[in-house]
Amino acid sequence: MTWVRRVALGGLVLLLVLAVTAGLFVTWTVRRSFPQRDGSHALAGLDADVTVYRDAHGVPQLWADTATDLFRAQGFVHAQDRFWEMDFRRHVTAGRLSELFGADQVKTDEFVRTVGWRRVAQQELRLLDANTRTYLKAYADGVNAYLVGRSGSELSLEHSILALTNRGYHVEPWTPVDSVSWLKAMAWDLRSNLDDELDRALLSRTLQPAQVEQLYPAYPFGEHPTILPTTALPETYRLNAARVAPSAGEGRTLRGVKDLLDSVPELMGPHGSGLGSNSWVVAGKYTATGSPLLANDPHLGPSLPSVWTQMGLHCTTVDAACPFDVVGFTFSGVPGVVIGHNAHVAWGFTNLAPDVADVYLERITGDTYEYDGQQLPLEVRTETIRVAGEAPRRLTIRSTRHGPLVSDVLRWWRRAGGGHGVALRWTALTPGRSMDALFALDGAGEWSELRVAASLFEVPAQNIVYADTDGHIGYQSPGKIPVRTGYDGRWPARGWTSEDDWTGYVPFDQLPHALDPPAGFVVTANNPVVPPAYPVFLTDDWDYGYRADRITDRLTALTQRGAVTADDLVALQGDTRNNLAPDLLPALLAVRPPARSRAAVGVLRQWDGLQGEDSVGAAYFNAVWRQVVRLTFDDQLPKRERADGGGRWMDVVTGLLGQPDSPWWDDVRTATTESRDDVLNRALGLAYDDLAGKQGGDPADWRWGSLHALPMESPTFGQSGIAPIEWLFNRGLMPVAGGESTVDATGWSADDGYRTDWIPSMRMVVDLADLDASRWVLHAGASGHPFQQNYTDQSELWRRNERLPWLFSRPAVRRAAAHTLVLTP
Repeated sequence: MTWVRRVALGGLVLLLVLAVTAGLFVTWTVRRSFPQRDGSHALAGLDADVTVYRDAHGVPQLWADTATDLFRAQGFVHAQDRFWEMDFRRHVTAGRLSELFGADQVKTDEFVRTVGWRRVAQQELRLLDANTRTYLKAYADGVNAYLVGRSGSELSLEHSILALTNRGYHVEPWTPVDSVSWLKAMAWDLRSNLDDELDRALLSRTLQPAQVEQLYPAYPFGEHPTILPTTALPETYRLNAARVAPSAGEGRTLRGVKDLLDSVPELMGPHGSGLGSNSWVVAGKYTATGSPLLANDPHLGPSLPSVWTQMGLHCTTVDAACPFDVVGFTFSGVPGVVIGHNAHVAWGFTNLAPDVADVYLERITGDTYEYDGQQLPLEVRTETIRVAGEAPRRLTIRSTRHGPLVSDVLRWWRRAGGGHGVALRWTALTPGRSMDALFALDGAGEWSELRVAASLFEVPAQNIVYADTDGHIGYQSPGKIPVRTGYDGRWPARGWTSEDDWTGYVPFDQLPHALDPPAGFVVTANNPVVPPAYPVFLTDDWDYGYRADRITDRLTALTQRGAVTADDLVALQGDTRNNLAPDLLPALLAVRPPARSRAAVGVLRQWDGLQGEDSVGAAYFNAVWRQVVRLTFDDQLPKRERADGGGRWMDVVTGLLGQPDSPWWDDVRTATTESRDDVLNRALGLAYDDLAGKQGGDPADWRWGSLHALPMESPTFGQSGIAPIEWLFNRGLMPVAGGESTVDATGWSADDGYRTDWIPSMRMVVDLADLDASRWVLHAGASGHPFQQNYTDQSELWRRNERLPWLFSRPAVRRAAAHTLVLTP
């Protein structure tokens, strides 16, 4: 027995030693890539020292003597914090995911190569200003200086895991094209109405044209605001009548292309009818300080790490040679600041969403296509896709005069040898100078300089709100927006006739803009910029204005009160009112509910319409809304075009509430004819059943925040399907307030469930009276390293609609610094 005990004890000791060793090894591996934050570090290529201050949340602010030193240091610091994210992004934009993850990604790579994001970026690089190319080169040099002597776990935890499954992968040097290419991915995810264009055509295969139009109602100009208002507001607006439904062959190809679009990684977030962003600016005549206040919260898909990273870029002496003194939100992999402020000017972005892309139905015969009665040769090029663990694949890419033939990616279509093809025309495939615009924005000192910067910002076109320290506020629409004459871009175009060609682009001076508008504030929330009477057509597929209406109402009340403060704007960013409730709730309460749901309906009678985390009423109302959408539309819509419950569907259902016997209420799968009240009654009961199954049968136990939780997940290894690996990168579910088409826009899809799938990716309020009094927050954190303290340390602040101090001046930044690193030549 003594011998047995000794063996057992020895075994336990050995297991303990192995466990401790494994734990130490894992800890060493995890921490090995953490950035150096204090002391000094030699950075090759610098002309002089660069100081990097970091606050307690890991946010870096850089001071340098020259612009090239500044961007070289930015590249180094971005790589310190986010190199895996940068490496992954450049593989997406280059169509090279297969090199990382194997054959499962070949189809995605084929699509991205066919569209040619990186190819266009290479062409753009030659068009850019000489200073821009110098900054891009300096940034790349800084990234590459960080990469020297590092590999695997020295770069990131992700790279160490990748090395276990893909030993042949080696990190390549960073290039300026890698940075420029990211703007193409950004433009793709903000590509406006391309999905609606395809959906209209696909729905027309099973619905009558009038039914399709009912599902895409005109923007309610008489009820919801435009960004720049006027007096005469017609009720509806259409350029042209609907097209004829596509043939069976065209429909099959369009269906395949739509599935292809859906398969491309959504680096900025999902597409939906409620997706958007908020920004507004208030003139000093209404504020407590007498200077403008500017707020912005772009709505993008959630991810770990955050889509954005915060940073300050400061020239020690600001002059013509080194004109940057700017702080704000950046994209890792891209030099400069995208949204933020400098010493004189602040700006914010929301997606303008003009119609800048069309799919063209093409008549293909062999390697030719029909155009105005002639057979023209297709342009042909080939590329090689390398695949981890497998032989390379050859890809043949063909294009018409309109753009790349994306239907070629569909293998069944290529095997057919021709027929009804689909080409993509998109403004982002024409080389431009949007990268020049970023640096011009960062250095703008007043309104005219911002407009010059905006004139270069071709894609993705954004609403720009503006404020400056001289007291001015403004709005500018930028972008390369096509002019159409034969059609309005709402349906696929005919590639075989010049009647559907673009005839040019809207001149910048004709794009909507305003300096110091009479209202004293500007609100942008993806609603129409101008009324229909405006001579330039931007798009007909706007957000339906629920957020814009609520923000405008609250700002009107605040400005009438006067002495508006930054706290007021912070509170407005966290507004959770459900903007559908005023229309739908009275109809629900007028229906006799099923017996099992009467207690829950009683909660609705007392509900204040707000969607806080702990709200019982919000949980039940949204569950009922989900059932209303499904019961009304699922029987008549194809599964892949199901209603998502966003702003467009809110407008559709609000219109149907006044038509109790509309055919949409009827379930065509049953022998009876259902009415509005039948649907609402059944929705009340099914919603109760749904919540009882999820959170218990007592409505007092229901909570909207838990039902509507936000998945805190990495988009790469966090969705690997391997639980231990996912645990390393993901942080579970976070209950959140807000909802669809709400100012606090935590979106969800009625077709998929309640979980949050897009969010205010950051929130900021700039105080032009005292820039050090500005505030900001990310939804996660500054760091891209999963076990580093700043990976998600802003999440609770974001969840509670709180902010961090957004310091700007060097003395304030130095006082708040928790870490100081000096980069030396």
